[in-house]
Amino acid sequence: MTALHQARRSLVDLALEDIGQRLAAGQWPVGSRIPTEPELASLLGISRNTVREAIRVLLYAGLLEVRQGDGTYVRAMTSPADALRAISRASLREQLEVRAMLEESTARLAALRADTHGLARIEDALAIRGEQSQYAQADDFIARDLDFHLSIADACGNAALAELYRYFSRVVQDSIQRSIHDEALPDPDLPSHQAIVAAIQAGDADAAGAAAAAVTRPLLQILDRLLPPSPAEYNRPPPGSSSNRE
Repeated sequence: MTALHQARRSLVDLALEDIGQRLAAGQWPVGSRIPTEPELASLLGISRNTVREAIRVLLYAGLLEVRQGDGTYVRAMTSPADALRAISRASLREQLEVRAMLEESTARLAALRADTHGLARIEDALAIRGEQSQYAQADDFIARDLDFHLSIADACGNAALAELYRYFSRVVQDSIQRSIHDEALPDPDLPSHQAIVAAIQAGDADAAGAAAAAVTRPLLQILDRLLPPSPAEYNRPPPGSSSNRE
């Protein structure tokens, strides 16, 4: 990489940082049109070419969108990539807690919103999943179990929540396999999953949420024994210390 290209890259990075801070501060609200390239160049004190490269990056990141013949508009205030990087740095326990909360939420919403097609897909996914004992390979069972939970997420009537669950479910599964290797994990049995389906079929949101929680709780408990404490747990004051008192 040439020195000229490095300097160019650093100018674009500075422009991205500046524009990103202005977006986060709400200088240009979501749905509003940002200044033109010449106006941004003057505002930021950089060349139009640098502005153009920075805008291209922000378009790719999903923060901006071009409306042909009308200009460039703000689509989001913060980058999804930044959020995903923060999530990836969280501990496995934290990630699993989020997935557990998402499973409860999607089950509750599915009980209230699942249509005939969604219910049929959930029932079919559970029938395919079956019991772990029928699988020769653990990975095959894990994939079918994930398909079952994804069918509930897809039936919850909230596309954003379903996508969030889809992301966390795969991140957590990969993290578990890397962190505890061959340790035996609790296998929520078929009746535990049938309880979730029965509650969704009955339209009972509270029962569906409770049944989903009952499936994830044993895994959280065993991870507490297998995984080292998080930094926050290391720094937590012992019970009865002055910092815990009113």
